[in-house]
Amino acid sequence: MSLDQRSLHLRRLIVEGLEGGNRGHLGTSMSPVEILRVLYDSFLRYRPNDSKWAERDRFILSKGHGCLALYAVLADKGFFPREELKTFCKPTSRLGGHPERDKLPGVEASTGALGHGLSIGVGMAVAAKLKNQSHRVVVVTGDGEIQEGSVWEAAMCASKHRLDNLTVFVDYNKVQSYGPTKEVQDLEPLLDKWRAFGFATTEVNGHDVLALESVMKRLPLEADKPTAVICHTIKGKGFPFAEGKAEWHHKSSFNSDEINTMYDSLV
Repeated sequence: MSLDQRSLHLRRLIVEGLEGGNRGHLGTSMSPVEILRVLYDSFLRYRPNDSKWAERDRFILSKGHGCLALYAVLADKGFFPREELKTFCKPTSRLGGHPERDKLPGVEASTGALGHGLSIGVGMAVAAKLKNQSHRVVVVTGDGEIQEGSVWEAAMCASKHRLDNLTVFVDYNKVQSYGPTKEVQDLEPLLDKWRAFGFATTEVNGHDVLALESVMKRLPLEADKPTAVICHTIKGKGFPFAEGKAEWHHKSSFNSDEINTMYDSLV
């Protein structure tokens, strides 16, 4: 599936961060771009100038190493100046290698140690129910990340408490840090797993903006049930030289030719 101009624009913002920090998780930042794009363009309620607005929806990027995707969207929406992207991972920057709550507007949870974002989201969703608040909670997880047992403990809790105000999007790019998920720890049958844990489930092409919009318009999928959306994505989407390749999960330095090739791929 080809990318439209908005998806290309957001990827250029990510490259600005990679260029500025001379490091970063390219592959894992590119696969969830359309998920975050549609969430912030069409679904989530928020106010960039009032990031603590009480009625805002809560979004948690549980796969915190993909933070450049979140930073790109937050900058695009005006939570902080776009120029700040080029300070990524600098000693005095607010844009660290993982997002930090209360350091950067729009970040609801500090995520870095994998497997905890859904647990945090469950707590937020339970609190909203207890307080009769109407905001929704959305969590994006990685597929390698959900090999963590804490994810499934949180899933059981979400089902027990009938958290239909909670949705988890699984960025199912099928490649984790050092190889294909099928070889490291096979997740299939993934849809059936979430259904067995009491979630209403569906799956979608995670780069198809219209399909994602259609799913989000139907949330929650069932009353009294949390929702899990399995998003089939491509690690490194938008960069043919990196797509589906574990070696582009993270790089500690980029030369000028690699940066130029990235920009050239987004024309």
